[in-house]
Amino acid sequence: MHELSLMMGIVDQLRKSAAENNIRKISKVMLVVGEMTMAVPDALQFAFETFKEEELFKDAVLEIRKEPVRGECKDCHHTFGVEDFAFVCPKCSSPNVRIASGRELYIDYYEGD
Repeated sequence: MHELSLMMGIVDQLRKSAAENNIRKISKVMLVVGEMTMAVPDALQFAFETFKEEELFKDAVLEIRKEPVRGECKDCHHTFGVEDFAFVCPKCSSPNVRIASGRELYIDYYEGD
């Protein structure tokens, strides 16, 4: 379960940012998770719960926004949703595709006092 190690890194970033901004209690965290990360949202939620004994995260809510896999054709510049990891442009059939989204894993924002 790599979600626990991912969450440890996220929590470390939140601790650092909270300390830098004099925030003593985090109430909400918005996390963006791309489908290609293979991170399971329920497992991330479960991992986040393990940090709730810490005063900083005691009543915090973790929200997760999944980012779909999208490609952009480098030949015709068509942007499209990628299904079943088929990186072929549906407009011109070119395999020359750039991954436009779906690899993200970041804290979009957090709220606290």
